[in-house]
Amino acid sequence: MSRFQAIKNLILLRRKSDWIPKDPITHTGQQWDKDDYRLARFINRPKHVNPNFAIKLVAQLKPICTRQNVVCCDGGGALGHPKIYLNLDKPGLHACMYCGQTFMQSKDH
Repeated sequence: MSRFQAIKNLILLRRKSDWIPKDPITHTGQQWDKDDYRLARFINRPKHVNPNFAIKLVAQLKPICTRQNVVCCDGGGALGHPKIYLNLDKPGLHACMYCGQTFMQSKDH
């Protein structure tokens, strides 16, 4: 009997345990079913989920006020994103579509 035939005939049984998974919800709302096999890696260890989601951190940034009608955003240098230009003629906040940085035209120009 070859090795592959032996594996093919192998039957795996899963024993029910008293362990209840502690599966915190991620920023995408992902939470596995309690019988999901991927939870096995978290037995006797907690699942580490960073509570500082990027969308919350970007929301805490203060808008950059400027007197110019057009501003550019490149994400902060070599590791940033492509340079884009934002038109600030309309009132209110204008956000960069890559990094979320907001810009606002000051009224005293």
